[in-house]
Amino acid sequence: MFVSDLRKEFYEVVQSQRVLLFVASDVDALCACKILQALFQCDHVQYTLVPVSGWQELETAFLEHKEQFRYFILINCGANVDLLDILQPDEDAIFFVCDTHRPVNVVNVYNDAQIKLLIKQDDDLEVPAYDDIFRDEEDEEHSGSESDNGSEPSEKRTRLEEEIVAQTMKRRQRREWEARRRDILFDYEQYEYHGTSSAMVMFDLAWMMSKDLNDMLWWAIVGLTDQWVQDKITQMKYVTDVGILQRHVSRHNHRNEDEENALSVDCTRISFEYDLPLKQVKQKFQSMDISLKENLREMIEESANKFGMKDMRVQTFSIHFGFKHKFLASDVVFATMSLMESPEKDGSGTDNFIQALDSLSRSNLDKLYHGLELAKKQLRATQQTIASCLCTNLVISQGPFLYCSLMEGTPDIVLFSKPASLSLLSRHLLKSFVFSTKNRRCKLLPLVMAAPLSVEQGTVTVMGIPPETDSSDKKNFFGRAFEKAAEGTNSRTLHNHFDLSVIELKAEDRSKFLDALVSLLS
Repeated sequence: MFVSDLRKEFYEVVQSQRVLLFVASDVDALCACKILQALFQCDHVQYTLVPVSGWQELETAFLEHKEQFRYFILINCGANVDLLDILQPDEDAIFFVCDTHRPVNVVNVYNDAQIKLLIKQDDDLEVPAYDDIFRDEEDEEHSGSESDNGSEPSEKRTRLEEEIVAQTMKRRQRREWEARRRDILFDYEQYEYHGTSSAMVMFDLAWMMSKDLNDMLWWAIVGLTDQWVQDKITQMKYVTDVGILQRHVSRHNHRNEDEENALSVDCTRISFEYDLPLKQVKQKFQSMDISLKENLREMIEESANKFGMKDMRVQTFSIHFGFKHKFLASDVVFATMSLMESPEKDGSGTDNFIQALDSLSRSNLDKLYHGLELAKKQLRATQQTIASCLCTNLVISQGPFLYCSLMEGTPDIVLFSKPASLSLLSRHLLKSFVFSTKNRRCKLLPLVMAAPLSVEQGTVTVMGIPPETDSSDKKNFFGRAFEKAAEGTNSRTLHNHFDLSVIELKAEDRSKFLDALVSLLS
C-alpha cells in the first residue's frame, strides 16, 4: 500500500527498530541512501546496509539476514515485481519500498499488511482498480441444498435447471472478467518507466521533520540529475522537479537567486569545429585565457546551431566546497557512476559501491576526483566507440528496431559490461545515428544493443532503448518483449536486473532470440 505520511507511517515506525537497508547500484539510490543514513545517524537508528545489483543478490542477501530483522527498506528495487512472491518472507516481515521503477506491481499496491510503498502518489501511476484485478473466491456449492424432502419431482427439476443456468452464467461472467483483467494488466504493465527520484522522496522526509541539511539537498539534486543524465524522465518532469529543488536552494541560501542554480552546458553531447589552441583545451578551465573563457559559451551555441542541435542549455546546479572545489551535479553523477562500475580487477562490486557512496561526502574529495578521472576515460571511450559503430555501419535495421552488437576485442569493451555504462553508450549512439541517417523510418525506431559480458560463460548483455523522438515519454516496452521472446524460443536468458529492459543472454541463442523479437514486434 502507499504510505501517505512518511514521518508517521515510515520513519517513526523504524526509528526504534533495527532495520536492514537494501540499496540498488545506481546513483539516485546512493543519494537516497546518504540522506537516510544521515537521518539514522541523527536519531541513533541501528541499521545494516547491503548493496544489491540484481534480483539474485537481493534474494540471497534476504535469506542470509531475514532471521535477524523484521523491518526491511528497499531503495530503487522491489516496486515493479510481486515482492512477497520473490522473497517468500515470514508473515510478520515489513517492507518499506522507495523505488523509481514503474509500473508498481498491483500486488504491492493492494497489500496493506507487509508492503509499504514510499512513492509519490502525484506521479502518473494509473493503478487499476482493486475490483478489476482481484476477485474473492465464490462459493461453488449449489445454493439450493435445503431439505427437499417435501418437494415434488417437478419442483426439484425446475430448481436444478435454475441452478445450472445460474452456475453457467457465473462461469461465463468469470471468464469475461478474467479476459478483461488480462487486458487491463497488459495495458498497465507493457511499458517500463521511472517516477520521482528516490533521493527527492527522502529529502522530502527530512524536510518534513525539519532535519534537512545542505548536504541532503545536494544529494537530492544529484539524485535528480542522475535521472536526467540516464534519460529516465521526460524534460518536463526534470524541469518541474528542478523548480521544486530550486525553492529549497533559495530557502537554504536565504536569497532568491543563487549561482548554484544556473544555466549550464552539457558538454558531453556536443562537438564543435573551432581552432582552439591545443595547449589551451588541455588545461583546466580556470587556467585558460580569459578571452576564450568569456566567449566559449557563444562559440558552443553557434556551433550547435550549425549542426541543428537543440536544447543546449539545461538548468542544473553546482556546489562549492570551500574556495577551491566547485562541481556540477552532472559531473558528480558521472564520477559516482564510474566509481560504482569501475572495471578495475582489484575491486569487488561491494568495494566499488562503498567507494562510490563515500565519494558523495565532502570529506572524501580525493575519491570524487578519482571518479572524475575515471569518468573522463569512460566518456572518451564512449565517444570513440560511437564513432567506430557509425563508421563501420554496425547499427543495422532489423525491421521493427535497430540493432547493434559490440564485438569481443573492441577497444575498451570492458568499460561497457555494466548496465549504466552500456545504457549511456546506447542512448548516445541512438541519438548520433538518428541525427546522421537519411532514412526517415530509421529515425523513429528503438535500439537493441548487445555487448559481451563473459567470454568464459559465453554470455552477452542485451539492452533495449526506446525511440529517440522529441515527444518521447521515456516509456520502454522491451522488458515484456524480451520475456516473451525468450519464452517462445526457450532462449537461455537471465532477467536479473532491476531494469526489466536489461537481460543476460547466451551468445549461442542470440540469433533465435532476435528472430523471435522481430516477429513479436512486427
